[in-house]
Amino acid sequence: MPVILYDLCGDDERQRFSPYCWRTKMALAHKGLSWEERPTPFSKVREAAGGVSATVPVIEDDDRTISDSWEIAVYLEEVHSDRQSLFGGEAGKALSRFVESWVNTSVHGTLAHLVMKDIHDILSPPDQAYFRETRERRFGKTLEELHGSREERLDAFRIALQPMRQMLLSQPYIGGAEPLYADYILFGTLQWPRVASDFQLLEAGDPVSEWFERCLDLHNHLGRNQIAAA
Repeated sequence: MPVILYDLCGDDERQRFSPYCWRTKMALAHKGLSWEERPTPFSKVREAAGGVSATVPVIEDDDRTISDSWEIAVYLEEVHSDRQSLFGGEAGKALSRFVESWVNTSVHGTLAHLVMKDIHDILSPPDQAYFRETRERRFGKTLEELHGSREERLDAFRIALQPMRQMLLSQPYIGGAEPLYADYILFGTLQWPRVASDFQLLEAGDPVSEWFERCLDLHNHLGRNQIAAA
């Protein structure tokens, strides 16, 4: 039986933008596992998989239900240890935890300010109301105010990626010669705006942009085949 993945979607169910769900999809593909996606709008997340989690991704695998992208990756690594490793060993797992912390704070935090209005605009009306209320409370500004000042915040996002640029001078992936789960963590965060927004975040020739293009073509072009913003 394929793994069931509850995957966040926009008003167009084909538009799957969650950075955390993308981490899970890349991990499943890396392991060579088959899965079935259940498109899940914000308003239906708490109903997914019997209401086990307030967020997605959530997977169902035989009689197990697992939520949280990190916990899912650890589960896949342990249960499918005979398949290609996501971490390359315990040391790689620990380093991936550091990458997750860096991406979730320094990168994700600066990026979120830039694309909130764009994400809102691809949601269904019920989801838009929820999204606007929760995000405006979180950021202390209207979505329009965030959108209007995003050019001023763009440099902060690009600067946050500088450690990645330095690393790419000596290797093509965070995992070295080949990608590992650490790569999928950052990939998911950059796939998020690619799907939801047409705002140009990275300059042409940026090593991070070139790395992202390589990642889009991994696993039979899994990331590139996703419908993206016009």
